[in-house]
Order: sequence, then C-alpha cells, then structure tokens
Amino acid sequence: MTEKLDIDHLRQWIGRSQEATDIVTAQLVKGLRATLFQEVGEPKAGDAAPFTVHWCLAQPVFPMSMLGPDGHPTRGGFLPPVPLPRRMWAGGEIEFLQPLRVGDESTRTSRIADVQVKSGSTGTLCFVSVEHSISSPRGTAIRERQDIVYREMTGGAPAGGKASPPPPQAQHRETHVSDPVLLFRYSALTFNGHRIHYDRDYVTEVEGYPGLIFHGPLQAALIVEMAAKLRGGKAPKKFSYRGVQPLFEGTEFSVNANETEAGMELWTANAEGQPTMKGTAVW
Repeated sequence: MTEKLDIDHLRQWIGRSQEATDIVTAQLVKGLRATLFQEVGEPKAGDAAPFTVHWCLAQPVFPMSMLGPDGHPTRGGFLPPVPLPRRMWAGGEIEFLQPLRVGDESTRTSRIADVQVKSGSTGTLCFVSVEHSISSPRGTAIRERQDIVYREMTGGAPAGGKASPPPPQAQHRETHVSDPVLLFRYSALTFNGHRIHYDRDYVTEVEGYPGLIFHGPLQAALIVEMAAKLRGGKAPKKFSYRGVQPLFEGTEFSVNANETEAGMELWTANAEGQPTMKGTAVW
C-alpha cells in the first residue's frame, strides 16, 4: 500500500536548490550525436554540442546502497520524498539562449519551483516542477522547467485515456525504430538508472507495462534537433512539450513537424500514428 501523501510536508521542499558542474567532452558529444541519429564526426574544442546535451551533464551519482527498487535514488534529498511509486518525466519548457560547446565547463543551478497534487484516470498524481539554469563560460546558455509526475502503482499498465483524434498530416517526418540498444545508450549517456528503460522483467512484471519505455527526454531531444534542422541549424528560442502516452521498445516511431504562424507544431508518434509527445517551438 502506498504511504499517505502529505502535500503540506512535500511543499516544504519548494525553494530548495542545488548546483552541479560538469565538462562538455568530445566523447560525450560523439555518443550523443550517434544516439540522436546524427553524423558522429570528430568533435573538437569549440564545436557546438547537440542542443540538449545538458541532460547528460552533472547527473546525480549515488552508491548502489542508496538506490530504490526502480533504480532511482531513494526518495528525499533535493527532490521531495513523494510516496507514489511510479515516476516519469511529464514535460517541460526550455529556452535556448546559446549553445554549449566542446570543452565548456557547465554549471547547472536547480530549484524546486512547485509541488501539486491532482487526480487523474490512474488515481492520485503528484507533479514536481524543477527550474534549471545552465551556464557556460560565456554566460547563461539554457533556462528550463522540468515537470516530473509521480503516480500510484496499479495492477496493470496505465490506461491510455480517451482515444485522441488522428494527428494532422505532417509536413516534415522522420522515422526510426525504438531499439533496446538505443534506449540503453541514452540511459548510459544520462546516467539514468530507471529500470523501466532497460530491465524488461521489471517493467513488465512489476510496473505492468508491455515493454521497455522510450525516454521522454530522448523524444524531446529528437524533436528539438528536427526543429533546428528545419530552421537552418538554429535552435528555437522556446520549446514547450508534454508527454501524451508511453512509447515502447521494438516499434517504429516518427518525429513530426508542421509549420505554424507562431513557429512549429511538433510531435513524436508510435507505429499507429498516435502522438506520444507533443510540443511547440517558437523562434
């Protein structure tokens, strides 16, 4: 049984902050380029890294003894100790001010911005919003808000909710396969121990999903790179996104974009064409 959720206690974490520093290495850039289906090349000092390289930098490192059954660190510390067992990246918003480059020392300053409890089709949901500012020697490079959702463990995979209308025909589309090796590579690059991305026995038998789950940030990274490619290599000033439903291993998926008056409408979709993540970008 899930421990009772004390929202007043959890909201005491609002305002907590932490700082971490890391180096953008050529090897990291090569690995991320390969994982994002880009030309790997031989990056050298000063070359621009992929736009979401900051998700690979200065990730928390805990001893094995401090990890929970899902592979995440045990609850508490910087993030509030939400007692709901399922944790996923729900979405967020990113402002790209300038690129991070090979050789940069990057510092991320993070702050708990909000904690809210809501009710959904799968039961109680707790949303934790975290604000990040990522800087390089040239100043602030990225400002970001991440929304993390915690929810109850149900007897099976979460319901997909009401069937959504089919997405519009994409003006721009790329297709890939959500290969387990791709998921493993991204977990390694981001030092992400969450077992839903690589442990098939855990994700199917404990969490009740039909297979390994594609990372939300990896979908967002592919969307951002497509958007930038369509605008001559320029990242959007602001990119907002949210997860719609899980994307699973072993299936074809697509990254899609449509031009709009304000910028672009972007989404990833599974093999059936159902959106798994939606986003908007403005320049």
